[in-house]
Amino acid sequence: MLPSISVITPSYNQGQFIRQTIESVLSQEYPRLEYIVVDGLSTDNTLAIAKSYGNRLTLVAERDRGQTDAINKGLRLATGDVVCWINSDDYFLPGTLMAVGQFFGNHPNALWLTGDCQIVNESGQVIQEPVRQYKRLLRSLVPAVYMGVTNTICQPATFWRRSVHEQLGYLDESLRYTMDYDWWLRLLTCQPPAVSRQLFTAFRIHQASKGGSEFEKQFAEDYETLLRHYKSPMVRALHRWHNQAIVEVYKRIK
Repeated sequence: MLPSISVITPSYNQGQFIRQTIESVLSQEYPRLEYIVVDGLSTDNTLAIAKSYGNRLTLVAERDRGQTDAINKGLRLATGDVVCWINSDDYFLPGTLMAVGQFFGNHPNALWLTGDCQIVNESGQVIQEPVRQYKRLLRSLVPAVYMGVTNTICQPATFWRRSVHEQLGYLDESLRYTMDYDWWLRLLTCQPPAVSRQLFTAFRIHQASKGGSEFEKQFAEDYETLLRHYKSPMVRALHRWHNQAIVEVYKRIK
């Protein structure tokens, strides 16, 4: 039997992109879908777009303490067997939820699943393909190794059983950039991820996104997050060197 899936979208002033995000979720034709949009009282047309979908989604519109708080609100409201979040500037590719549902239905002991994702720019054109292929290669290694080197997990392409929140709690709201990386490392203490090579999502980088405009701050918090979970001086040194190298690459390709 296919499990029910809850998808959460945190949003704030993403009117330029959110319709594509919403359409990508609702067009999945998955029979047991719950979709929750949590908006922090956007001042652009985001709320009008979300409201136009009526009861096809659950809309929560209220002030929040930032993206992580909004995601946690959605996760606490969710009723699905499997949960995920997709940001309001990213989007699912066709067939994603059916592939995810079939995987969890066929693997009742699997805790979490991560897939592949395209990296796209503001207009949806594929960019940074070498970065995608590099992370794809790393995910073929032992999880405890590649997760120590860098955050190779594509956030919008990752799904887990909602029941794990009873054990691990929710996302760390003190983190602005790496709440996902921290969550993957916490999930890893329970079970390594199942890795799919299927393209599940498109992850968008644009000038206003954190990954586009604040990547140096993101990598700094990334290293601080690693320190919480890895005690090995060798892993810490490798991770720091890797982040510094990637920052230099990002500076050149921007």
